Amino acid sequence: MDKSADFPDHKLYGSDLISEALREQGFSYICLNPGASYRGLHDSLVNHLGNHQPEIITCMHEEHAVGIAHGFAKITDHALAVAVHSNVGLMHASMGIFNAWCDRVPMLILGATGPLDAAQRRPWIEWIHTTVDQGSMVRGYTKWDDQPGSPEAAIESIRRGVMLANTSPSGPVYVNLDVTIQEQEINVRPKLDGFSHFPTPENAEPPKAALSRALNILSKAKRPFIFCGRGSRSETEWNDRIKLAERLNARTTTHMKLPAGFPTTHPLFIGETGWRLKGPVLDAIQSADAILMLDWLDAGNSLKLAFPAGTPRPPIINVSNDFHIHRGWNMDYGGLPAVDVSIPTVSSTTVSALLDELGSPPPAQDLKSWNVANSNTDGEIGLMDLARAFHHASKNCKICITGRPLGWPTNANEITHPLGFLGHTGGGGLGAGTSIAVGAALGLREIGSSRRAVAILGDGDYTMGLTAIWNAATLNLPILFIIANNRSYYNDEDHQIKVARRRGRPERNASIGQRMEGPEPDLAGLARNLGLESPEPVTNLRNLQAALENALGRLKDGAAIVLDVKVRQEYIGESMVELL
Repeated sequence: MDKSADFPDHKLYGSDLISEALREQGFSYICLNPGASYRGLHDSLVNHLGNHQPEIITCMHEEHAVGIAHGFAKITDHALAVAVHSNVGLMHASMGIFNAWCDRVPMLILGATGPLDAAQRRPWIEWIHTTVDQGSMVRGYTKWDDQPGSPEAAIESIRRGVMLANTSPSGPVYVNLDVTIQEQEINVRPKLDGFSHFPTPENAEPPKAALSRALNILSKAKRPFIFCGRGSRSETEWNDRIKLAERLNARTTTHMKLPAGFPTTHPLFIGETGWRLKGPVLDAIQSADAILMLDWLDAGNSLKLAFPAGTPRPPIINVSNDFHIHRGWNMDYGGLPAVDVSIPTVSSTTVSALLDELGSPPPAQDLKSWNVANSNTDGEIGLMDLARAFHHASKNCKICITGRPLGWPTNANEITHPLGFLGHTGGGGLGAGTSIAVGAALGLREIGSSRRAVAILGDGDYTMGLTAIWNAATLNLPILFIIANNRSYYNDEDHQIKVARRRGRPERNASIGQRMEGPEPDLAGLARNLGLESPEPVTNLRNLQAALENALGRLKDGAAIVLDVKVRQEYIGESMVELL
């Protein structure tokens, strides 16, 4: 890899070579909050690469830097680069890394540390910023980490790290750079193998024997059911799932916490679900004579809920290679699924192989008609009111919903494209919704999509991650944040209600220590101060529809806008639309 002709004729440093390794990966951006521990790399990004490929995205918090890369990967299915400052920056970033891990999205995180050689450390500051085995802080929720001992080794670490991050099951990787290797002078440019020799491995094909058993089960089934779980944002993969369901005449469901896995308007779609299986979804599962699980979230516990031990159940085919990254630090992998056929690869190659063997699907069926009633026309706003009004206001808009708040009704959004909905935050980390949304908007622009990012967030998620919205302004991204503002950390308030009820104590005290009041934060004003548009809050149902239509209109024009909608403290335990 002789790049001497591609860069300015100046003295080389270790960080210059490291920055070149980032460029060869094709990173358009690197998200960071500045830190002295990687001052050498920062200089190289600016003065060696000219702040281009990658371009620096300056963030107000390390967790936001990780969140933007998270949202970007949810759109593109590829890693973005992040840099965090030393141990303190990594600690700030750790919640975002955990979210990315649980969401199975790729990411390259570059960290840094003071000199491991104590004789080279500046007094005090480089001592507190030097940590032995810094990667151990996030090792339980990263695919791989490394601390290379030379610039040449760092290039290999980046190549290996990006390859591992992008290989399914995807996840974040962490590469820690000693200040010393960043700042050492390079007298002879190392000769390295070309970048093209280190491709990301292709997804494995399903084993022939397991595929044959699955085909035997599915070809005999009269009432099959498909759990449409994790998958890429590929339209080909999306269309193949539809073809398979139609070929089998299989009922389907998707998970509220996962990105779109099947069109909600399709006649074979029963409805979306969380971890509680109930209603028509549970009925269809229990009446099935074959079940196909396509990398379903917590497949083991879903099966236990549907078929308690000792009860009859149909043959179950599980398609997932997620077990390759199950670790001992956290139980994010869920229950161990009891299955009849295990196909240890990604769902896309298995679905494609099943289609090849099963033959062409029958003609597509007509789409379902969603008849969504309008809410009452006056008074306070409930979550169901907001969901219905958003449905009508966004009916003809080409949007990408990057997240929805806790308590949102099921089947509240028509999803007809793999970019229509991006799921939850992965690890359930409050404060991630804003930065993930910004990253998704950036990813949509990167792939040339005309879709606009819409984040429907709770006020707790919004306020905790507030300053990430500043990057929507700095990057000139079209994005709409709709805040379901109940002025409460209501998930915990709801828990307090249940505890009080069980213990026979006053439920009226459940709001103590939960509400955002005295004073109530001015969410619209905070947004304007960070460079976004934000009209006055919506407090009455009569104004909601018009406010949403206006906000979506500004979004179509390219604006970054925050709409504060004051809603009741409640969760919705029912579907907005019953799909049968």
